[in-house]
Amino acid sequence: MRIATWNVNSVRAREARVRAWLEASRPDVLCLQELKVEAAGFPRALFEELGYQVELLGQKSYNGVAIASRTPLADVVRGFGDGGDDEQARFLVATTAGVRVASLYVPNGQEVGSDKYAYKLAWLARLRRWLDAHADPGAPLALCADWNVALTDDDVHDPAAWRDRNLFSAPEHAAMAEVMAWGLTDCYRARHPHGRDYSWWDYQGISFFKDRGLRIDMILASPPLAARLRDCAIDREARKGKDASDHAPVVATFADA
Repeated sequence: MRIATWNVNSVRAREARVRAWLEASRPDVLCLQELKVEAAGFPRALFEELGYQVELLGQKSYNGVAIASRTPLADVVRGFGDGGDDEQARFLVATTAGVRVASLYVPNGQEVGSDKYAYKLAWLARLRRWLDAHADPGAPLALCADWNVALTDDDVHDPAAWRDRNLFSAPEHAAMAEVMAWGLTDCYRARHPHGRDYSWWDYQGISFFKDRGLRIDMILASPPLAARLRDCAIDREARKGKDASDHAPVVATFADA
């Protein structure tokens, strides 16, 4: 079973890129973030033509998450359902082929100390509470996300320059540690414990060509699913060329149950 996550930075703007990638890669499940479109404008036919069922949570011009699967999706949940702010389309969960899969778009945070940064930390705390209340550590679960947090020095092209800035600050690291302490494994680091490998490169300053990136897109797996992990890779090739997203897809491969 191959599960992928990809922040496409506007699914309408990347339709051709998404189609080409799906045709070439054929993951069983693809989680998308930053759709930037409402449900009515989502290119559902593209996915259905390629044999995927889609569930999504859209939003005009901003945010938006989707799950595309080659097997039926069931038990769909949109939003935390905790009575808090769910106006931003960032949280979608469904079950497919016996695995609970979440497509998450963690708030960026903008700047340390800002209201948006506080919202980001609160959002991650809500995610941990949702896991405690609604998820089972003894069942297969994959959290697929643009986390907007780089976890370690190996996940940042220039750790000294990024230290204590948004995306690489101590409060964000503490919030992510709380989420992961629920029992989650970073699939990429489980297979590649060392080395600087990135999933996002700023459009500005030819960052991609200079390899000035961050690894902020991750698939986190619960213990039963992590035990089935066979490989995890970042598809850097998908970041190349015209009209590419600023993020690359991350693909984890799991043995069948």
